[in-house]
Amino acid sequence: MQRSSRPAAPRKRVAVTGATGLIGSALVRSLRADGHEVLRLVRRPAAAPDEVEWDPARLYVDTAALVGVDAVVHLAGAGVGERRWSEAYKKEIRDSRVLGTRAIAEALATLAEPPEVLVCGTALGYYGDTGSRAVDESAPAGEGFLPSVCVEWEAAAAPAEAAGIRVAYARTGLVVAREGGAWGRLFPLFRAGLGGRMGDGSQYWSFIALHDEVAALRHLVDTPAVSGPVNLTAPEPVTNREVTAAMGRVLHRPAFCHVPAAALRVALGEFAQDVLGSQRVLPGRLLETGFDFAFPTIDESVRAAAR
Repeated sequence: MQRSSRPAAPRKRVAVTGATGLIGSALVRSLRADGHEVLRLVRRPAAAPDEVEWDPARLYVDTAALVGVDAVVHLAGAGVGERRWSEAYKKEIRDSRVLGTRAIAEALATLAEPPEVLVCGTALGYYGDTGSRAVDESAPAGEGFLPSVCVEWEAAAAPAEAAGIRVAYARTGLVVAREGGAWGRLFPLFRAGLGGRMGDGSQYWSFIALHDEVAALRHLVDTPAVSGPVNLTAPEPVTNREVTAAMGRVLHRPAFCHVPAAALRVALGEFAQDVLGSQRVLPGRLLETGFDFAFPTIDESVRAAAR
């Protein structure tokens, strides 16, 4: 991943949940590369000086270990697309986000000197299916399971806001990375010449390069004027058909396969509604606050991930 070209910021002490995930691990590397101290929250007794124990299910956080922290970036949560959605797994998706956020927010609110900022990672699922209509942070929540989760997820950070902590909700799009996430599954298929559009391909995918995702999270940490919802997505959302074409161009592979909507519904169950749904979401707040995308287009994002 490229290093950020931002001016050197004062050294910070930053706590990160979800530090072993795709985004969290990249964020930790970026912060440490620039000389910041990072504490990783782990769901077991701390075994290293940079670890802090927490248990979101019990709403427990070792607050003593967070004394002196300047910022917290909360990214933990069960993967939305990792399993077929049973009622039990839907509960796990919701609880991992709502209880985890509540645990962090309540813990930070008890500190005598709380951190300056809590960046709470949420998702574009907040908006539901927007069709071809472009929306920004002013749009209301959509309908369905994921929008309802996102509403509860963000509301769970209320104790931190009440304690005077600046809270930013990082509503993240589809992260373009070969190491994991949705795109991590696409790269092997397209490299093998088995890639193609999903459904009719007209649904919008609001994407963001992993490099820009990490840079945007750091922008939220470092920019005092930013609070509330912030869409972390590139400025030019594209359709699934356009994603397919870009993957073929960049990887120099045919991309003529097609996964019918009916097949996705059989394979994914209820989650297929979100795969086939359309989200054309714009990064209004990022652009307003001076964020500069390194990889604003789909071709640039795929090319960066393919390196």
